[in-house]
Amino acid sequence: MRRLAAAPLNFAPGAAWRYSLAMDVLGGILAKVSRQTLPDLVQRLILDPLGLRDSGFAVADGVRLVAPYRDGAPEPVLMADGTMVPFRDAFIRFAPSRAFDPTSYPSGGAGMVGTAHDVLRFLEAIRGGGAPILSQASAARMTADQVGPQAETQGPGWGFGYGWAVLVDPAAAATPQSKGTFQWGGVYGHSWFVDPAQALTVVALTNTAIEGMAGSFVSQVRDAVYG
Repeated sequence: MRRLAAAPLNFAPGAAWRYSLAMDVLGGILAKVSRQTLPDLVQRLILDPLGLRDSGFAVADGVRLVAPYRDGAPEPVLMADGTMVPFRDAFIRFAPSRAFDPTSYPSGGAGMVGTAHDVLRFLEAIRGGGAPILSQASAARMTADQVGPQAETQGPGWGFGYGWAVLVDPAAAATPQSKGTFQWGGVYGHSWFVDPAQALTVVALTNTAIEGMAGSFVSQVRDAVYG
């Protein structure tokens, strides 16, 4: 039985925070125009075509959801609603119980949970050209840098596409990943990257914030893959 892990996008300050808010607005617009709820729209346009059975905006079987933790010393600390976790120059307020409430706001930028298998299948569809959920032209635009490396969305050398950070300058980023790699993560503790030049997609879902998204764990996994 696959385990579910909370997988929202980044609520961090700066470009990532603006991205999450922009996706919330876009989700609201799509729901209004389609006259469907965002969960129903995502189900019809993405989850069903890809055969993703373990992803959604709420969890029906709580036994399958991993317990969320926050960074701590000497070991991670179990997380509860209202937990405040420092990140860069701000704090992130967590609410893990919302995953069990089907009436909670379906955030387009950070509202879903799922399995590593489902995330991998979605990303492989994008890497393979977008079918059956996107045209090849749309997938190409989404995975191309749109803002330039000065945006530093994941540090030096990283620009941004339509949905994730895109690597423009591997040397500046000090990464073994190829130019054109796109990646992102979520504050509950997941990270992933796709290196099209190497036909490589890597997904890591942990249950620890923020380490699993932006800690040394992420770079260590990356370096082990290319090692």
